[in-house]
Amino acid sequence: MLLGLRRRIILEMFDAVIFDWDGTLADTHSFVVNSFQKALISFGCKIDDEFIKRRIGIGARNTIKEALQAANMPLDESVIDQLVEQKIEAQMEQTEVISLFEGAYEVLSSLKAKVKMALATMNNRAVIDKLLAERGLKPYFNVVITVDEVVQPKPDPEIFLKCAINLRCHPRNCVVLEDSVYGIEAAKKAKMKCIAIPTGAFTLTELERQKPDLIVTSLRKTEEILNFVLC
Repeated sequence: MLLGLRRRIILEMFDAVIFDWDGTLADTHSFVVNSFQKALISFGCKIDDEFIKRRIGIGARNTIKEALQAANMPLDESVIDQLVEQKIEAQMEQTEVISLFEGAYEVLSSLKAKVKMALATMNNRAVIDKLLAERGLKPYFNVVITVDEVVQPKPDPEIFLKCAINLRCHPRNCVVLEDSVYGIEAAKKAKMKCIAIPTGAFTLTELERQKPDLIVTSLRKTEEILNFVLC
């Protein structure tokens, strides 16, 4: 009987955890908003901070396109390319201001030896590689997928499905940790379970409407997260 119970627990345990970066593991909203504003202002595009904050997670190109549209400015692909590069440069210049949310290291350390882990972020590869190196986080992740490796941004599930393929895990055996409605929607479309954390731009009520499988108030709720992932 005990053997049967042990077998059932093993079968129910997830194989992989996929983390979002901005607003989930790292407190980056001011960092991201400031970098977008620096690029947009250089082109004469005036947009409020909240507009940008609510679009973190859909990728720099899409955020810039929507900002230009909202400001009734022409959409020119070469200009968008230039603004994306300026946004990346602005972020690369200020990575030292980024801090991880309290509990992030504890969650990552607790899961590292038990499941595969991936980072799925709509931030750019150069920025993420620099941040992971500076924070000593590279060893925690078996796979890192950024906006530079996908065609469709969240809420499309492409980035999460690519993580699953690279981790060699079935999507149904993956859990996603996300702070945005875009990320929760993408996880559900990928047929993955999702833990939502209201540490980003979206309220608890907004996240609840997306019907994640679990909501925790912060990464400090390590035991709740581990219980969901490992049981």
